[in-house]
Formats: sequence, structure tokens, C-alpha cells
Amino acid sequence: MSIAEDRLEIIRSQVQEHLDHAEKHKLSSEQKRFLMERIKAQLQRENAVLVAHYYTAPEIQALAEESGGCVSDSLEMARFGRDHAASTLIVAGVKFMGETAKILTPNKRVLMPTLEATCSLDLGCPIDEFSAFCDQHPDRTVVVYANTSAAVKARADWVVTSSIALDVTEYLHDEGRKILWAPDRHLGDYVRRQTGADMLMWDGACIVHEEFKARGLRDLKQVYPEAAVLVHPESPAAVIDLADRVGSTTQIIAAAAEMEQQQFIVATDQGIFYKMQQAVPDKELIIAPTAGHGATCRSCANCPWMAMNELETLAAVFDRDDNEIFVDPVLGEQAMVPLQRMLDFAQQLRLKVQGNA
Repeated sequence: MSIAEDRLEIIRSQVQEHLDHAEKHKLSSEQKRFLMERIKAQLQRENAVLVAHYYTAPEIQALAEESGGCVSDSLEMARFGRDHAASTLIVAGVKFMGETAKILTPNKRVLMPTLEATCSLDLGCPIDEFSAFCDQHPDRTVVVYANTSAAVKARADWVVTSSIALDVTEYLHDEGRKILWAPDRHLGDYVRRQTGADMLMWDGACIVHEEFKARGLRDLKQVYPEAAVLVHPESPAAVIDLADRVGSTTQIIAAAAEMEQQQFIVATDQGIFYKMQQAVPDKELIIAPTAGHGATCRSCANCPWMAMNELETLAAVFDRDDNEIFVDPVLGEQAMVPLQRMLDFAQQLRLKVQGNA
């Protein structure tokens, strides 16, 4: 077993206790509605706004929408919070998302339902080891995925999301740059295959997307032969190779609306179905099969850390003193440099597209 695989096994075992707890403490629909109304009143009282990721539970996403917040990917969550008039941001997601929001809006208070909600990509890329890895390859441009800590971002030259990773890498490749990529090896391999760039990979993976299996996907296609396959690029290469469309969470939702098929097999966290069903209410969505090493029926295709964003913990978000996100100001300024580089690049891309329209 490799170091990365051993690290992932440790991470999986650490989240199982929470999964067991969550299974025993399910709320009724009446309890959920009561808590949602209570939280909305708290948000108004505290001049706060709720931003939620696509992978959180449907009731969390609905609450964000009903209360004037947003449901989106990690970067748009941070941008929405930065531009919103609220003085406090409540981030329903995982810790690196709260850190990104704080980096973009250091003057605002950023709270999370729990700081225990993290990410295997973040945990699997500790700053000391990563910094040493970078030091060994000073000739390479360091590109890190958004699913990383503030410290790792601060060590990077570029930060990318899955929606812009190909564009940034193509740009750097055309510039003749050699790339050091972290932390997701599957996303990195997809980008390398698409661009031909010279990329040295950190060995990390998402415990959700890594569980999608090509054999199971082929079997499911036999049952739904007319279905299009939508795949997140954090999935293994064998799964990506079976896709009709590969893209970020936002791109997957857009693909379901754009494509003519009436059935879609979706290989990403099933939390995305809430927004996908809004976009395509008359189409059928089928979760891609997961199986194998380290998988459990409760964790497959559903991030266990995202599941920590519960209505009960959200209702107590203002009553605790251990759930505020802090980022060292100097570290935040350093991390903002590669983040701003990506934001500027994305803006240039949008202007270019608009100019060609």
C-alpha cells in the first residue's frame, strides 16, 4: 500500500464514527422545518448570510436559497460572500471553503457549523511535506487545486478550480512552463492527458470520487443505454474515459440542461442532485455506482464531511466559540496572490468569450 493509500485509509476510518452518529440522529420533516425557520431568523438578526456547497444536504441548500444566500461551488461561495452586504458569512461546506472565504474577505466574520468538516485532499497534502516537495523542484510552476489549506495555497503560484484547470494549464503549457500539480492525482492526470503539459503530481485523491468504478458504470449503462454519463474529473481515468461530458459541479449541472438526453448517470457527490433537479425537473438522474476498497454504503457518492453540515449544528452556529475561521493575515495575503491570479485569468476568459459571441 502506498503512502497516499495508507493516508486515505486513515482518513476513512476517522470519519466512520460521525457517519454512525448521523445515522442514529435523523430529523423528522417537522423538526427540519422548525430548525430552518429558527436559522433564518438568526441570520437576519446577526446580519449574516448562508453560503452552501452543492454537496451539502438538500435541506441546507434549500435554506441557503430561502434565506437569500447562495448554493454554488467553493469559489463562487467565497465570491458571493465577498460581494454580499452581510458582515458575517456562514459557510456550509468544508474547512478549506471557509478559509477561502476568509482570504477573500478578511474583514468579515466567517463561521462554519463545525470545523471538523474537512476534505481528504486537504488532509492528504500537509504543508510541511508539500513545501519540501516544492523545494525539490524549484524549476516548476506550482499549481494547486482549490481543495487545499490556506498554507498550501500560499505556497503556490496558481490556484485552480476544476472548471478552470484545463484553461490555466493550457496557458502555462503554451508558455513553456513545467508544472508541479497538487493534490488530486486523478484531476491532474485528466488535465495532463487533455493538454499534454509536463506535470509532476502530488499523490492525493478524493475519497468520494475515487470510489466510482468503471466496471459498475459499464454495467449500469446496460440498464440505461440511452443515458448520458456525466463525470467529475476527480474520478479515476477509467471512469472519465466512459463519460459523455467531464466537468466541474457547475459544468455538470449545465450539461444536464444543455444535452438532449432524458437520463443522466452522474459520477459526483449525490448532493448535486438538488440543484440538478431544479435545472432539469423532467429528466431522470441516476447516481453512478461505487464499490470496492474502503467504501461503505453510507459514504459512497456522499462526502461524509459535507454531511457534518447539519441543521442542528447550523442552528447553534452563533452560540459557540470554536467554529470561527481564522487565517493569519500575512498567510492570507500570500494565499490571495495565486487566488487573484486565477480570478483575473477567469475574468479575461469571460471577456474573450463575450468578445467572440
